[in-house]
Amino acid sequence: MATDSQNGVSRVDHHPDYYLPDGTITFIVENTFFCVHRSFFERESQFFIQEFANAPQGGISDDSAFRLEEVTSADFAKLLWVWYSPKYRLDNKRPDHWLVILDLSTRWQFLEMRELAIEQLQNLEIDPVEKIAIFNKYEIDKSLLLPEYMHLCTREGQMSIEEGEKVGLLTVLGIHQARERAMKSARPREGHSLTPADASDEDLEQILKDIFNLDANATAGSRRGAYNQVPSGGTSGQSAQSQGQSNSLTIINTPPDASRTGRLSGPGSVSRNFYQRACHLAN
Repeated sequence: MATDSQNGVSRVDHHPDYYLPDGTITFIVENTFFCVHRSFFERESQFFIQEFANAPQGGISDDSAFRLEEVTSADFAKLLWVWYSPKYRLDNKRPDHWLVILDLSTRWQFLEMRELAIEQLQNLEIDPVEKIAIFNKYEIDKSLLLPEYMHLCTREGQMSIEEGEKVGLLTVLGIHQARERAMKSARPREGHSLTPADASDEDLEQILKDIFNLDANATAGSRRGAYNQVPSGGTSGQSAQSQGQSNSLTIINTPPDASRTGRLSGPGSVSRNFYQRACHLAN
């Protein structure tokens, strides 16, 4: 936050990269102005189309900027980077960068950008447990998780309590069931104790597809299901005054992320002891 050295009053600065001279829509996020192109938002997001319709004169200048709540200026800049990447390259970004884009594109209903974030996360090395947790949270097609499920089935050692809490009870029990079935399908070898890793890849894949109801021919559209379920309470549809700012500012309340809505599946209120028992089953 920038501060006027003479009177100590906070001031709002223009973003160094995303306050464009030919921009057609202005946002204020925290204490930063962004001036970018309205067409991107109207082309890809029903959420912003509705918000713009509620305030037709909003965003035409700094004085009438749309104020975005529940998002940081740094994260908003990451989303804008997708459109304004100066080198037309999307690689060399860490998973946490794409997680921000996945989160905001889901909450703001940018279908194509969400799909891009999913594809990029697929290409990055992410711990299998973390990846399953991410895909569960954002209701991404679980068919994309087949390698991660296979890893949990064939690795040595049991799933820890912490891992079980991350992936959810249904995943823990599904992995346990898959390991049992894999051992039954494995061919015994003399002097060797059977493990799920002794099952053929083909058998294990089919077992996991059956247990987790994975569709090997899933389309890109199936990975976008969460768009139709964004909490309706997140879209304000109302103008409001921001304390210490111009009366012309219009506040846009960002829908909460999935972890705070209770909409997506997860551990919920299941006790830690119950998780401990379930995780030990997955040995």
